[in-house]
Amino acid sequence: MMDLFSSVNWLSVVAAFVPYFMLGGLWFTVFFKKPYSISLGKENNMPEKPAPIFIVGPALCTWVITIASALLMSALPIDSYGSAIALAVLVGIGYLVANTMNIAINPNIPKPIMYGIISSTYHMIGILIVFVILFAFK
Repeated sequence: MMDLFSSVNWLSVVAAFVPYFMLGGLWFTVFFKKPYSISLGKENNMPEKPAPIFIVGPALCTWVITIASALLMSALPIDSYGSAIALAVLVGIGYLVANTMNIAINPNIPKPIMYGIISSTYHMIGILIVFVILFAFK
């Protein structure tokens, strides 16, 4: 396992992390701000300036997802953009989308399907970006 860490192109990890994280910022504060707040039942009381945990937390999670993706890319025989995209779809649907939908099915989220679709779509697009960039640097 430690050999995998040494085989990772860390510049590619940074290059993949930045657009994934920035997409999240735009996704939830610009592209889908109103639908996202509606899905949370907070359409009338979303803070204009989020607390630091709502920026640092997603950044840390996105960083971990990107590193895990780079480790998978190094461990598996990914030799084309097609295979990188196939792996992204597997990871995206198999882990990110499924887990996001599971989190959404929560009595504290008033519109779980809406929340799940908004958040899952972000992660699916984000992980596709990550794997394409990781492969480009391979």
